Amino acid sequence: MTTRLDGTVALVAGATRGAGRGIAVELGAAGATVYVTGRTTRQRRSEYDRPETIEETAELVTAAGGTGIAVPTDHLVAAEVQALVERIDAEQGQLNVLVNDIWGGENLFAWDAPLWEHDLDNGLRLLRLGVETHAITSHYAMPLLLRKPGGLVVEMTDGTADYNRDNYRVSFFYDLVKASVLRMAFGLGHELGPRGATALALTPGWLRSEMMLEHYGVEESNWRDALTTEPHFGISETPRFVGRAVVALAADPDVARWNGASVSSGGLAQEYGFTDVDGSRPDAWRYIVEVQDVGGPADTTGYR
Repeated sequence: MTTRLDGTVALVAGATRGAGRGIAVELGAAGATVYVTGRTTRQRRSEYDRPETIEETAELVTAAGGTGIAVPTDHLVAAEVQALVERIDAEQGQLNVLVNDIWGGENLFAWDAPLWEHDLDNGLRLLRLGVETHAITSHYAMPLLLRKPGGLVVEMTDGTADYNRDNYRVSFFYDLVKASVLRMAFGLGHELGPRGATALALTPGWLRSEMMLEHYGVEESNWRDALTTEPHFGISETPRFVGRAVVALAADPDVARWNGASVSSGGLAQEYGFTDVDGSRPDAWRYIVEVQDVGGPADTTGYR
C-alpha cells in the first residue's frame, strides 16, 4: 500500500483485536494518528478474557509507521466516551475518521436459537454492545468530526445490506444487531452528507481473526490447514484486508459517492485495486452467494 494519510486523525472504536486491530494498523501504515479503544488492557481484561490488548494494537500502529494512542474506554459509558473525544480534541483539534467497530458479543449469541429460547439477558446485552455503543460514540464524536469538511464514519457490520435483507443471520438478536448497524450508516449518511461528511457501512468477508484462527486450531502462518475441516475457509481474509479498504476510502477525494451505502472489503478491493497481505483479492460475499450458499464445491478460482 502506498496511499498516505499523513495528518489524518482517526478513532478506531473497538480496536483490541480482529477487524478493529487490522484497520488501526493499516491506518498507521498510511501515516495516520490512530486512537485505539477497547476494554482489555494489560492491567484488566474484559469478559472475553482474551490476551489481546489495546496497548498492543497501539504499538502495532506505531511500528507500522503511524502514531498509535491507546485509550481504555467502555463505549457503553457515556462519560468515558465524552472524555475520549474531549482528549482527541485537546491533543489534535480534529477528527477525520471514525470507525465504529465496537462489538464484544461473540459469547452472547446462540446459533439458530429462536427468540423465546435464547437467553434474554445475553440477547439484550448483545443489543447494547453492538448498537448502543455505536450511537453513544457517534453522538459525542460527530461535532469534532464535522469541524473540518471531508470526515468519514465507517460503521462495521457483518454482511452487506443486500445479503442481510434476504438471509437470516445466525439468530434473532445477532440478525437485529447487524441490520441495525447497516441502518445506522444509512441514517448517519442522511445527516452527515449535507454537512460535508460521509457515513457508510463496511463488512469484511470471512475474517481470519485471532478468535477464528483459534477456533480452527491454526495460526496465520498455516491457516490453510483449516481447509480440511472447512473447505470454504479458503475464501477467508486477514483483518488487514478490511483495514486497507478503510485506508482507500479515507484517501478517496470522492468518498462521498459511498454516502449511506453498504460496501464490502472484497467489493472495494475491485474498485480501488488494493490486495490482502498475500497479494490476493478475496471477494467473500460474492463467493458466499454464488458458491457456498448454493451448495457448490469449495473452489475460490475467480474469487480471490
